[in-house]
Amino acid sequence: MNILVISLAGNGDTLLATPFIHELRANFPDATIDALVRWPGAAGLLAGNPHLNNVYQKDFLKAGKLESLKFLMGLRARNYDVSINTHPQSRTLYRVIARAIGARKRLSHVYECSGWFDRWLVNSAVAQDYQKHTIDNNQDLLPLIGARPLLASHEMEIYFTREETDWAESFLTVRALTGRRRLGVHVGSGETKNLPLKRWPLPNYVELFKRLNRERPDLSILLFGGPQEAAAHDTILAAAAGGPTLIAETSSFRQTAALMKRCDAFLSVDTVLMHVAAAVKVPRQIVIEAFTLNPTNAPYGNPYKLVPNPAVAGRHLEFYRYDGRDIQGTDEELIRVMSSVTVDAVYKAVTEALP
Repeated sequence: MNILVISLAGNGDTLLATPFIHELRANFPDATIDALVRWPGAAGLLAGNPHLNNVYQKDFLKAGKLESLKFLMGLRARNYDVSINTHPQSRTLYRVIARAIGARKRLSHVYECSGWFDRWLVNSAVAQDYQKHTIDNNQDLLPLIGARPLLASHEMEIYFTREETDWAESFLTVRALTGRRRLGVHVGSGETKNLPLKRWPLPNYVELFKRLNRERPDLSILLFGGPQEAAAHDTILAAAAGGPTLIAETSSFRQTAALMKRCDAFLSVDTVLMHVAAAVKVPRQIVIEAFTLNPTNAPYGNPYKLVPNPAVAGRHLEFYRYDGRDIQGTDEELIRVMSSVTVDAVYKAVTEALP
């Protein structure tokens, strides 16, 4: 059997698909199981995964139509028996890609925005459930191909190389961080749609770090993120001059994950790095509640402290659903919602996690 797992929505969603990939291997030990992802970071997170035969990466939005078609025809020639669009991939384009690849059986979830065209693109589907985690929504697809959950538990999986583990240890040693408590922080969020609006305001982070640097000299703060966080990091470092705050200079998601694994705590909103923190079992995880956080995408398999957002108050699905649309609300409203989480509340959560 030839199986293709399609995970094009985001890096975090690909990481959330790894327990499902493991279940596929457990059910079909002799199958060829490949993965198709959009982002280079997602391909990196799947590198070395023993349950996959091949990982293919293509950003179809950046590639031209001719290049994309040629790539898809190459996958079509592999004659997949099954293709599986993992949760959450609500946009019709993701199912168009599955149809073009042409597996005989094409699996997906049914979303609120699904219509007759989506039902033509895929030929086997189950309804998504907002009360279930994405990892569990994916397990619901197994019966559609005559499979069932076989593993005793489900864990997100990143397979580090010895070089990546050694690099993380060297990073801490060179910067004299091995004997200090380490708080990892991601101040950013996704760049697609209007997801940057779910960030906790940068002035709040600056105030938080100045207070931590003043009152918790035992604590080193590691700022995680990519080029899209560079300007924010520069602002933070300028404001926290002289304090034990530094940028976690990594060159890949895998290095980032390896270094995060050595943090004593990790602070973020719901981003890919929140899922990485859960995957590597950071012992004290702290999540600032944004309007996009709901039971489908909470940290999985790792205890965490939620800093409640009083302006969300359980109305997450009023702001954001898997229907292909942006977060609902004006920019001013969404900024006001995230500003309702106070610096005092986040400071209290951090200091309780790291007494």
